[in-house]
Amino acid sequence: MSPVNEIRSDPTELKKAYAYCRAITKSRAQNFYYAFITLPTPQRRSIYATYAFCRLCDDYSDEEDTVEGKPTRLAEFRKKFDTAVTDKPRDELFTALRHSIDAYHIPHHYFHEIIDGMEMDLKFSRYETFDDLQRYCYHVASVVGLVCLEIFTYTDQKARDYAISLGTAMQLTNILRDIAEDAARGRIYIPQEDLRRFGYTEQDLLLGTVNSSFEELMRFEIQRTRSYFEESSKLDSMLPPRPGACVAVLRGLYERILKRIESVNYNVYRGRISLPTSQKLMLTGSLWTQSLAKSVRPHR
Repeated sequence: MSPVNEIRSDPTELKKAYAYCRAITKSRAQNFYYAFITLPTPQRRSIYATYAFCRLCDDYSDEEDTVEGKPTRLAEFRKKFDTAVTDKPRDELFTALRHSIDAYHIPHHYFHEIIDGMEMDLKFSRYETFDDLQRYCYHVASVVGLVCLEIFTYTDQKARDYAISLGTAMQLTNILRDIAEDAARGRIYIPQEDLRRFGYTEQDLLLGTVNSSFEELMRFEIQRTRSYFEESSKLDSMLPPRPGACVAVLRGLYERILKRIESVNYNVYRGRISLPTSQKLMLTGSLWTQSLAKSVRPHR
């Protein structure tokens, strides 16, 4: 969607706005930041703006507030977005985001769908089926991937499907890693049908019970998540070399989280699963080099 009104941003204000988004990304994006640094500067700063939008939107739905107050806060955030894309933005986040939207012709409805996903967290604390959970993953993760595609540039429409798969895989990884943290908030993202299938109850999950049923459940969920990562690997070659490498790094970092979960026998209750900064940097360098090497390899 083309912007209603072209806005010329003051270079100093724009630089400050992107610096603000970069600071949010660096402090809050534990895995994303290391993949983003591999991008060309114009694309990287637009990804920072996108991430900052998602992060602050998520804060609106997660911050301590009354249940009644959170929908109002998200509605205000949505209104700020609508104002920013039709008029001159009034803060740093939306100044950077509006500039990125204009530069890459990003459809406005993607950002509305992201906000829709945050609203789902206010309406639902359980998901009956995987199809239900997949719809949630689309809104809070896959749509972000579609925004990134516009920034990366692509020509094959199939790239959209693979970006959706990558977003699903990454969100499923977050869900498995954060089971204990989400349970403390009263949220269970593992589908109810899966809990029943493996004989693992909600009470077991809320109490942090690790038994054979839980291990079988986690093994199943990780295998399903890996199938989405595998499907998404087709995306890399559809993008220019550096964005393709960025996607490969993201996938590799998240796949390593799955391996870490397996390495502790699926016991995600004993502490948050994360990768040390040194390991993230080494993985980023290794995956970046491997991806670029593939992109320049001559076809036979």
